[in-house]
Amino acid sequence: MNNKVISFPNLANYDVPIKYLLEHLTDAKIIKAPSMTKKTLELGSKYSPDYVCLPFKYNLGNFIESLESGANILIQAGGGCRFGYYAELQKKILEDLGYNFEFYSLTDSDVNGIRSIYNTLKKIQPNLSKIKYLYYIFISILMINYMDNIDVYIRKNIGFEINKGNFDRTLKSMLKSFSKTTGFFDLFKKYRKYKRRFKEITLDKPKNCLKIGIVGELYTSMEQYSSYYIEKELANMNIEVTRFTNATYLLLTKRFKEKKLLRIAKKYCKYPIGADGMDNVARAKILIDKGYDGIIHIKPFGCTPEIGAMKILQNLCNDEKVPIMFITFDSQTSEIGIKTRLEAFYDMLMMRRNKNE
Repeated sequence: MNNKVISFPNLANYDVPIKYLLEHLTDAKIIKAPSMTKKTLELGSKYSPDYVCLPFKYNLGNFIESLESGANILIQAGGGCRFGYYAELQKKILEDLGYNFEFYSLTDSDVNGIRSIYNTLKKIQPNLSKIKYLYYIFISILMINYMDNIDVYIRKNIGFEINKGNFDRTLKSMLKSFSKTTGFFDLFKKYRKYKRRFKEITLDKPKNCLKIGIVGELYTSMEQYSSYYIEKELANMNIEVTRFTNATYLLLTKRFKEKKLLRIAKKYCKYPIGADGMDNVARAKILIDKGYDGIIHIKPFGCTPEIGAMKILQNLCNDEKVPIMFITFDSQTSEIGIKTRLEAFYDMLMMRRNKNE
């Protein structure tokens, strides 16, 4: 009898394609980490070094809750900054707490490598064939791409739906449907169906709505719980929101866009400054050129690449005369404080627009 139980940390809705991939490539039971709560962060913070970044704490809390739920194999995605070195430390902390488990990083040898993921999964499922792996990794990546495409449309329009909750209900239905995908053509048909359903949602969106771009560190950008659902708060103010960072960008397109982004940011960045630091400077410039009303930069406390980008972003926005707000998240951040700052930023942007008009 197989007693393998695999779990992995939360990150937005990407548990759907990850669970789909693992279910089809291993004979283990796959359990999603419990939904993020205050307890998740409390557990992670209790057993983490004081000055480690927030994603480390959330992931460690996820791991502890997963182990308590019966998991005995933990998988971490790795990362392009120092987070890529955290797996060993997390493993050691969990072992010191007395847990018995296996721990794998999907990207032991390279950040986005298809071969690296295959080699990792082979350790869990020794008889995994390359053909089967390539087939399901392709479907999973395509699923991620479809989800991100839909997510871009939702972000731009959810603040203007006439019947509140339509977008959330349709998204929940889509994710449930995607999780039961039987193959490539089935996934394609489902994507077209839900893309049409989202476009059919009735909107009341003015042509000159307020537009805000969000740039910053990847985890706090994608995992909305860690940033107190900042995008939903902005949508509730009838703001169109744009965010570039998603799994499709990190897995597929980033490596091909670096030179282009460096050219866009060349006045302010002569070379990459680590992780997505330079990318965010270029993205802010793109949004400013498109006439966005303001920029919000978010990051976890102590994120070195984004700290390096902050002064550059400030210089860019000063030159372009576009307001920017910097928000840092840690285990002590107040949700009420974040909402108050967003409301103040919104009021400032509205006053600025009215004055210009």
